[in-house]
Amino acid sequence: MAKYLVIVESPAKVKTIKKFLGPNYEVAASNGHVRDLPKSKLGIDVEHDYEPKYITIRGKGDILANLRKEVKKAEKIYLATDPDREGEAISWHLMEALNLKKSGKKVYRITFNEITKNAVKESLKHPREINMDLVDAQQARRALDRMVGYRISPLLWSKVKRGLSAGRVQSVALRMICDREDEIAAFIPEEYWTLDASFKVPGERKLLTAKYYGTPQQKVNLTSQADVERVIGELAGADYRVSEVKKGERIRKQPLPFTTSTLQQEASKVLNFSTQKTMRLAQQLYEGVDIKGNGTVGVITYLRTDSTRVSEEAEHQAADYIEKTYGPQYAGEKTQAKQSGLSQKIQDAHEAIRPTDIERTPTELKESLSRDQFRLYQLIWKRFVASRMTPARYETTSVKIDAAGHRFTVSASKISFDGFMSVYTQDEDEKAEGNILAGSIDMDTKLTFDSFSQAQHFTQPPAHYTEASLVRALEEQGIGRPSTYAPTITTILARRYIVKENKNLYVTELGEVVNNMMKEAFPSIVDVNFTANMEALLDGVEEGSVKWKTIIENFYPDLDSAVEQAQKDLDQVKIADEVSDEKCELCGRNMVIKYGPHGRFLACPGFPECRNTKPYFEKIGVPCPKCGKDIVLKKTKKGRKYYGCIGNPDCDFMVWQKPSREKCPKCGSLMLEKGNKLVCWNEECGTVMEKKEN
Repeated sequence: MAKYLVIVESPAKVKTIKKFLGPNYEVAASNGHVRDLPKSKLGIDVEHDYEPKYITIRGKGDILANLRKEVKKAEKIYLATDPDREGEAISWHLMEALNLKKSGKKVYRITFNEITKNAVKESLKHPREINMDLVDAQQARRALDRMVGYRISPLLWSKVKRGLSAGRVQSVALRMICDREDEIAAFIPEEYWTLDASFKVPGERKLLTAKYYGTPQQKVNLTSQADVERVIGELAGADYRVSEVKKGERIRKQPLPFTTSTLQQEASKVLNFSTQKTMRLAQQLYEGVDIKGNGTVGVITYLRTDSTRVSEEAEHQAADYIEKTYGPQYAGEKTQAKQSGLSQKIQDAHEAIRPTDIERTPTELKESLSRDQFRLYQLIWKRFVASRMTPARYETTSVKIDAAGHRFTVSASKISFDGFMSVYTQDEDEKAEGNILAGSIDMDTKLTFDSFSQAQHFTQPPAHYTEASLVRALEEQGIGRPSTYAPTITTILARRYIVKENKNLYVTELGEVVNNMMKEAFPSIVDVNFTANMEALLDGVEEGSVKWKTIIENFYPDLDSAVEQAQKDLDQVKIADEVSDEKCELCGRNMVIKYGPHGRFLACPGFPECRNTKPYFEKIGVPCPKCGKDIVLKKTKKGRKYYGCIGNPDCDFMVWQKPSREKCPKCGSLMLEKGNKLVCWNEECGTVMEKKEN
């Protein structure tokens, strides 16, 4: 009979770990959390020291009953939930729910960073007690998230519509996306020009192209065609000479192995995976895949980590593999990221995300993995191998060419040693390094002018957030933690606060309403610095330097008074449906404006006798410049706002910015609102003026 019981989180691990440990061990799964705060109420006693009231999660009764039977049979119990804050809390909840303290049995906490025979057996040699600092950090997060969600969400239901939610991290993420949209909307492009000169080089068939820099003393920006023509005029008939040739070497460092956030970013950019999909696939690779001849094996280490640390064993294994496969000149030194600011708070008990066995190459595993599992595993494997290799080296040449008081420059580089790039390249590595010709030029080279090439450009607005860039921004600002990035983005997409089009994230009308309300009523909740400071305090709980209830008792009274105030303000707002002047064609009543999952729509107030609904188009009081009909606020299929002619499809007028009632003083065209400026719709006119106060 089995003497020892090992409890893990996921049923997917049970078979694998049982196989590693043999007949003396029984392995059972808790299927994640077994206790949580009740769904029907706040679940935190704000009158009595903010004590949480945990209950058994619905549907987990049978699992707990089965675990109690197994506990009775066992001499020792090992709690082997995931090696992070959440896993520690699950172990503690199991301890409480199964009454393990009173059972008289020996109970231990063990953790392993990878599901391999060595790692699991090694963890049994180093059992420990439950780390209450980690448990308290999880309790603090859960309590804060519950307070924000349960106190604020009902206000959104009464003001906007049922089913909406606010969240401690999701509301800040939504605000960051809204702020970026405002920046883009307010951006006014500025004109600039580039001027290139092409030269014949003796003995070379290909022309050498150099970029205009300015004068030998300083860089000069060309802001109009007149500037370009002036420079070309001053250079007419001039002699061009090489004034400086500089040769050097550039080192491109090997990348660091993946953390949760860098894996999500790279999988989004390279494989076009959503953060949610990346985490789901990584979970499968961590928990184990069926490999022919080996059974179920975990092929990557734990997927939720901020750390770039790699175990000594993995370092040695990688060094041997690289030396054997690529040669000793490719085996690099150990590299580790310098942590700074809030990112110092890393869960450094973890390693970076890496293959559990470097010898298990992607090609070898291809038949055992699904297509997407294979692509993600290949990315992780290549990145890890590259991180243990030598840097790439480039030979660089930069040339300065002077004529008539003006300077042109040209630079080139070519790889002299590919290093880690023999295994792993990123988009920027693959871009052409340009003008290899520059390498064959010296101070005595006689250049013959061939032609000029000029081009007009405009500065570009900040890019829309993608899932990858939002994860990076959240991490840089110190908001959320590895385990929260994917669920945060998934939630605001599911609530239709934002939509995704061609990788870009856009705010919907509903998202704008919720964000404006949160900014007005709960400014600190959606304040980036406040949230980042809260994360730092929560990390302090994890380190044992801050008491978790201190954070809660400092936070809740302010939240409570803000909710009370908002409730009063909202009571003064008439929440009745707004009546439109649109008649219901079925029963003749005036239709009312309602909010749905996709924003506003018109509905007959005679519901349920009359169920008529139709799209709501908000008129903005500006005629279409093409056909004279009304311009209305519309939405794309996914919910992104734009302004178009009500006569569509007969008239194709549409713009992303709101048209103004003012006409352009210069050409009489439509003016568009961009932040606090008005910009002429006619690009050839280009008039920009201050927006008048209403």
